[in-house]
Amino acid sequence: MKRAIKIGLALAAMMAITLVIAASLGAERLPLFDLSEQQRSIFYDIRLPRILLGACVGASLAVAGAGLQALLRNPLAEPYLLGVSNGAALGTMLAFVAFQNIEAARPVLAFAGAGFASFAVYRIAKSGAGMNVERLVLAGIIVTTFLSSVIVMLTTLLDAVKLRSFTFWLLGDLSQATRNGVYLSAAAAIIGTVVLTSQARALNLMMVGERDAFDFGVEVGRVRMLVFGSTCLVVGAAVAASGSVGYVGLIVPHLIRLSIGSDNRLVVPFSAVAGAILLCLPIPSPEQLLHRESCRSEPLLHWWEPRCLYSCFEGVREPGCSWFVVGCWFLNVGGSRHHG
Repeated sequence: MKRAIKIGLALAAMMAITLVIAASLGAERLPLFDLSEQQRSIFYDIRLPRILLGACVGASLAVAGAGLQALLRNPLAEPYLLGVSNGAALGTMLAFVAFQNIEAARPVLAFAGAGFASFAVYRIAKSGAGMNVERLVLAGIIVTTFLSSVIVMLTTLLDAVKLRSFTFWLLGDLSQATRNGVYLSAAAAIIGTVVLTSQARALNLMMVGERDAFDFGVEVGRVRMLVFGSTCLVVGAAVAASGSVGYVGLIVPHLIRLSIGSDNRLVVPFSAVAGAILLCLPIPSPEQLLHRESCRSEPLLHWWEPRCLYSCFEGVREPGCSWFVVGCWFLNVGGSRHHG
């Protein structure tokens, strides 16, 4: 327990330091106090929404991964493996194509798409003899592949401008962060974390086996529905706000388990904090390293954003800066996958 307390305090300190660094560093470096009017505009209108949205998205994806890995007893389980993220992406794409002027359409359709994908996986995996983990994972792979194909097909309906912006969004992007998006993502992250933490004891027992957990009085069906419902909520809100960001839901829970053990009463909340830290970690783009005037209001790019890679090939004259960012991007985004 003392080790868990120390790690919790360390994560809290890292979170505070990361937020300060992400807010202050960039082409326009901001002081901690006495901001000018222009600096206030940069901080409140550009950097703060992106930082808060990144923290909420990271926390959402991390707790979703922690819950699914405990429920399915599979170290590779994450929202993408079960088609939840692809379903949310498909719903968001439909909103992007048909209801672009309605802001509420994106989170609503994203949640509906995530729920549809989860329901499809559940129905495919269920048989007369019940449902086992292996069948559920296989059903998730089938649904993920199918939804990816549908998304690729629908991209043919977009014009060149929409296709470019949607491609960047699909791979993960915080540049369109809004206050409403931050509020929605924060609410979803808090609700999902609270619900999954409340089911931590049941998840601990289910990690031994569903039959053993049932013998100990765990309502297996109810816990499964709560975990899937919470996952749909947090992933739908995260995908609607920032696109498909991989890697976080897979890696962060394992890092926490290596540090404090497998007790989900600690893994779930600690994963939320660690995921928020991971998605707030910034690196400078080449333009910002070169202090170009056109980028003075830009915050630092995040390591998982595709714009970070794209910027390496657009108007950069210093190959050292380019390959530095290219190397960081490939090293860290190996798990951020959403390929048609």
